[in-house]
Amino acid sequence: MNILLHVHACKRGQCLPLLPVAATDTDFCRSHGLMTPEPWAMPHLRVGTCFCGACGTALLKVTGRAWMPLPPNTANPGGNGEEPWQASHAVQCLLLTALTDLPEGPLEVTARKTGYSLAWITLSDKGARGQRLDLSGPAIAEMVGSAMPLSHSQGFLLPDEAAQLRALLTELALSQGFDLICTTGGTGLSARDITPQTTAALLDTPLPGFTQAMLAASLAKTPHAVISRAAAGALGQSIIINLPGSRKAVVENLAAVLPALPHALAKLQGDPADCGG
Repeated sequence: MNILLHVHACKRGQCLPLLPVAATDTDFCRSHGLMTPEPWAMPHLRVGTCFCGACGTALLKVTGRAWMPLPPNTANPGGNGEEPWQASHAVQCLLLTALTDLPEGPLEVTARKTGYSLAWITLSDKGARGQRLDLSGPAIAEMVGSAMPLSHSQGFLLPDEAAQLRALLTELALSQGFDLICTTGGTGLSARDITPQTTAALLDTPLPGFTQAMLAASLAKTPHAVISRAAAGALGQSIIINLPGSRKAVVENLAAVLPALPHALAKLQGDPADCGG
C-alpha cells in the first residue's frame, strides 16, 4: 500500500505524531500529516515498521502510539454559542521517528517491517526511584539482539505496582504491537513481587514449555530456583516472558528459550508453513 504523507521538517532522531492531514491544517501541532489513505483504511502498523521511500531506503520508523486531542474543526471553529465539534475528541496516532533529516513537503512511502520489536520492562521500586542501576534490562536487549534481528528495541522502568504493569503490558502488546516483551524482576515471594500473577491474568495463551525450560536451566545453577513463579505466554500477537531480577539469572533463563522464539513468533503471527519434523 502506498502512503502519502505531508512531512514536517525534522532532524534525524526527532519523533513526531502522524495525524490526519485535516488535523494539521491549522498548524495545531508540529506533526506529520497523513494525506492518503484515509485513517480508517490504514493497516495496523506494529512498532518497528519503517516507512520507506521510492528507492527502498527507510526514512521514518514507527516507535510508538499516542492519543492526541484534535484541534477545532476549521469548517466549524465555534462561535455564536456553538462548540467546535472536535474539541472534546482525541485520536490515536502513530509516533514516527526520523531515520534521516527530512525537509518539509509531500512524501510517498511504503510500510515495511524487517526484524522483530523488543520491549523490556524492569520492575524495581529502587530502580524507579533512581536508587539502583538497571543491569538486567540492557542484558535482555543485548542477548535478544545477538540472537534475532531487531527492528526496534525499547526499555521501560516501573515500580513493583500491579496496575502500572497491567496497563503497560496491555499497551505494548495490543496497541503498539511489540513482538517480544520481557519483564525482569518481581518473580519471587516477597510482598512486592507481583509480576507473575499480573502477567498470567492477561495472557491469552500460556506457554508452559517456556517456563519449564527456564526453571530447568535455573535449577541446574541453584536450588533456590524452585521459588520462581515466572509466567510466559501470548497476548494478542506478542509473546511475554517473565525473567528474574538479576543479570546472571536473566542470561541463564533467556538462553533456555531464545532458540525457540523466532519459530514461536512466526506461528503466533500467522505463518502457515508446516512445522519441521
